Amino acid sequence: MPTIQLPNAGWRPRWYQRKAWNTWEQGCKRQLLVWHRRAGKDEINLNMHAVSAHERPGTYWHMLPEAAQARKAIWNAVNPHTSKRRLFEAFPEPLIENMNDNEMFIRFKVGSTFQVVGSDNFNSLVGSPPVGITFSEWALANPAAWAYLSPILAENGGWASFITTPRGNNHAKGMLDAVKGNVFHPQTNPRGWFSEVLPASVTGAIDELTIEEQRTVYTGLFGKETADLLIDQEYYCSFAGALIGSYWGSEIARAEREGRIGGMVKVDPAYPVHTAWDLGKAANNPIWCFQVINGVPYIVDFYVPESEDIADWCRWLDEKGYHGNDYVPHDIMHPQWGTSRTRLQTLREHGRKPKMVGLASFADGVNAGLQTIKVARFATNERVADGIEGLKAFRREYDEDKKVFINTPVKNWGEHYASAFRYLGLSWREEIVATVKPKPQDKDTYTAMPDGSVRSSQTVKEAVDAMVRRRRARG
Repeated sequence: MPTIQLPNAGWRPRWYQRKAWNTWEQGCKRQLLVWHRRAGKDEINLNMHAVSAHERPGTYWHMLPEAAQARKAIWNAVNPHTSKRRLFEAFPEPLIENMNDNEMFIRFKVGSTFQVVGSDNFNSLVGSPPVGITFSEWALANPAAWAYLSPILAENGGWASFITTPRGNNHAKGMLDAVKGNVFHPQTNPRGWFSEVLPASVTGAIDELTIEEQRTVYTGLFGKETADLLIDQEYYCSFAGALIGSYWGSEIARAEREGRIGGMVKVDPAYPVHTAWDLGKAANNPIWCFQVINGVPYIVDFYVPESEDIADWCRWLDEKGYHGNDYVPHDIMHPQWGTSRTRLQTLREHGRKPKMVGLASFADGVNAGLQTIKVARFATNERVADGIEGLKAFRREYDEDKKVFINTPVKNWGEHYASAFRYLGLSWREEIVATVKPKPQDKDTYTAMPDGSVRSSQTVKEAVDAMVRRRRARG
């Protein structure tokens, strides 16, 4: 067999990619590359997988936000310049033992495996834990994927590379801010990060004329304001503005600016904590926890179950002391998975207080969620922050043929978070405490007037009613 050198076919990083590549070769195990569109982010990472798989046999994943997107962008993708599949440009076919197209899986002759996966099903993947992961389009991915996988890589000494263009001020921006002060150095800080923001104005990989032509196209499709946001986001790595196509992104950004996200929002023990559910299997059944105080909804907690057992979900809520009403959709009347009992019965058996939310259209639910975000206050904790990222990621599908966003949600992790929040939006006003009218005074008082007359504090009717109440009380 001919000698094969990796990276394959004489591939070398472009000049602006060299710093990231060299740092990785020096042993950096955490990278965050915020590079402009078409800067070669997936290309450099596929070659990292090829080299690493042959230096350290193990399991490697290239993860995109959804599995369907991963198939299109990586597994089946063809390089338009060479007409070759991108996979085979990075992974020479003589080094491959076998492939499984359905699973998007490759086994190399050295024993390593490589799989293209989605962050929408990361916790259902089976097999050996990964030792190298690429989180492609990280700004659109489920941040819970990293929370789940980071302890695994920490334990086995594996590496993770996050590659993305900005998508608003979300978890990708938060990660960038967090790691800037923890810079990798092979001797003094081997556990540090390499992070880099590369706009097209720095790389020169896309000329200004091409960018302006794209701006003209976007303007025709979305209008100038959105076009400018898209160009700044895609080519100049701007985090300003909400995710394009987001249902609620602008209102969440406003809530952040107004200081209604974070601050001193905590559970007030004087008020019950209610919940809003999107009943489904564990990962698709987030639960928002809220209080209503002085007519304002306070979002105090958020929970995504890890097991499929409703008893575990109820136990978590009970341990937190969240014993208010549980607002649930009408499909709570469906039998629980694998049993003849409805989920309504199951919740009641566990001491919960389920209340079905009134039937409403998708549009009404979206509007209810929007109006709620306009007045709500959100607590500062990791769980609520995770929930807010899902609300930001709740976005419309884009119709490639008509070149418009349509009122159909992208079926991603954020859509599940948003479904539960729609039920919260439709229900929280039921918990506004009505003003209690003072009871009529039973005791009549009298006031002497200047003319010598006496005036009663009660009308004749009130005096008669008071007398009747006193007689009834005496039995």
